[in-house]
Amino acid sequence: TTNAGGFGFLAAASIPPGGIDAAIAAVKAATDGPFGVNFHMFQPNAEEVIEAILLHRVRAVSYGRGPDAATIGRFRDAGIECMPTVGAVKHAVRAVELGASIITVQGGEGGGHTGSVPTSLLLPQVLDAVDVPVVAAGGFYDGRGLAAALAWGADGIAMGTRFLLTSDSPVHPATLERYLKTGDPAAIRVSKAVDGLPQRFIDNEELRRMEGMRGPARFLASLRHSLSWGRAQGMSYAGMVRLALRALKADEAGFAATVMAPNLPRLVEQGLVSGDTRGGLLPSGQVAALIGELESCDALIARIVREAEERLAVLRHLPGSDRETVKQGARA
Repeated sequence: TTNAGGFGFLAAASIPPGGIDAAIAAVKAATDGPFGVNFHMFQPNAEEVIEAILLHRVRAVSYGRGPDAATIGRFRDAGIECMPTVGAVKHAVRAVELGASIITVQGGEGGGHTGSVPTSLLLPQVLDAVDVPVVAAGGFYDGRGLAAALAWGADGIAMGTRFLLTSDSPVHPATLERYLKTGDPAAIRVSKAVDGLPQRFIDNEELRRMEGMRGPARFLASLRHSLSWGRAQGMSYAGMVRLALRALKADEAGFAATVMAPNLPRLVEQGLVSGDTRGGLLPSGQVAALIGELESCDALIARIVREAEERLAVLRHLPGSDRETVKQGARA
């Protein structure tokens, strides 16, 4: 993504303990451009990731369930931009208060953990509430979307599902084919069955099975996933308990989400990496239903830029418009 002219992020939340230094070094060896690292504070190697980010002086750090003000201050002191993803106005305001320098706003149509407010309503609200650069996410996949985001006043767009569905993607071919066959946005829906928090997935057998489980059965299944996930991460039982208590103390989702959280990485890995599109989970934004082919990152970004320039040129020539007014309104 970075080599194609975008700004790429390394997904550190899925990198096991002991692997983050090598992963960052591999990205640095593959590009001369800037890139960032994405993580959350409730992964077992969060402190290791923080120290690696500071050591390597990556350009930006992205997070959802984020670090505290002191850690954000360490990033800022090192010249690292802090760029949380939020799904509510109050979270955007709070993130800036904690020291965020850029805000990514994800509307409800986005994939993974998401809110209920669509981008078309959430984005202008956040733009009015904060004074830092804002990047729009949720439902973007082409140049028309980029032009629209700029017209709203955003400084750019972020895309997860669209970059997942590229020929450069490391996702299993069978899984990519399943995504491309999803022609109905309504089939990419929100569920709380996985970890107690609303998340958007492509509908499949595993998601329906989890939704059909009653409380005790779901609790026991989650406990099994927790133990399996913890052992795979090299954690002791005491370490698992400490991580659970830390998450329970800090996470507003409470006990159910804390116990159920390890469902997610195991089942997503099964779906995306192993290619099990029935027994794994397939996180996705609704925009997957509008994507019909796997372009390279180079071709994708070049096309989006071209399309956006074409749309903005049309707007500049509408009756009653002038170039400078449109440029200011789009913050282009």
